[in-house]
Amino acid sequence: MKDVYLFSGFLGSGKTTMLVDIIRQLKEQNLKPAVIMNELGKLNFDSQAVEEGIPLKEMLNGCICCSGAEKTEAQIQSLLAESEFDVLIIETTGAAHPVEALDAVYSPLFAHQLNIKGIITVADSKRLLARDKMSPQTCSLFLEQIRHAHLILANKIDLLTESERAKATFELQSLNPHAQIIQTTHAKVPLKFLQSLHATARPTDIQKADLGHHLHLSSRFVTFLEAADFTQEQFEEWIRTLPDSVYRMKGYVPIKGIKNPMLFQYAYGLTQWLPEYVHMEPNLIIIGENVDELKVPDIQN
Repeated sequence: MKDVYLFSGFLGSGKTTMLVDIIRQLKEQNLKPAVIMNELGKLNFDSQAVEEGIPLKEMLNGCICCSGAEKTEAQIQSLLAESEFDVLIIETTGAAHPVEALDAVYSPLFAHQLNIKGIITVADSKRLLARDKMSPQTCSLFLEQIRHAHLILANKIDLLTESERAKATFELQSLNPHAQIIQTTHAKVPLKFLQSLHATARPTDIQKADLGHHLHLSSRFVTFLEAADFTQEQFEEWIRTLPDSVYRMKGYVPIKGIKNPMLFQYAYGLTQWLPEYVHMEPNLIIIGENVDELKVPDIQN
């Protein structure tokens, strides 16, 4: 299983600088990294920072969490088929919403091969304290990237006074009390802090003591019984009982009386069902907060 890290953060926060240093640390541990870099423009100058020999896929002229979701899936499939690697790092554009980006990474076709370790958000500490100068839309995205992180780097801390450092750290803690916060210069963070993250809840992993506070935003991989004992209406009834903290679901759901599991997608209360003409593994990905506690109909494990 490949560990996956999703690097988030606003434009110019220091994500690529962190990426280069994390690659160095991975190689020191004899781990092979692969990288997917996302850029809104037609050229990705940041990709030049990734040294030769490391499997690299570029997502240009589109956001990973919008029209780029299908492209992201294709890029990951391509990497899994063509390259040998131990760790996948996905650097999102500064305009990406963390939940949307996390959703784009998942596909029931290869989710069983991936272990999403977490979202690491690089926050520009100076920009944080001056966020009242941002437009409301920009500020909202900036804060969302912080709220949904599993690990936060309070970067460019060297540009602040001692009292400003304390204020920035306090505000980050207020915005996201679940995440660990590390003050950094040039986005340098020990790899061990990333490796300790657990954002994917699998049936064998659901132990409060092990996962702890990291599961405030998490994912869960569910495998259904091949012969389902519920109808589409019964499954929809279950969906209506879900809390608002379930943001996304997608996968292949077996329905009683239907030959092949149906392609199913859910986003913020809306569902979509499509028939499949080939048999797909009956798996479902759930993304939200504390999803390990949900009771799912007729799961196998």
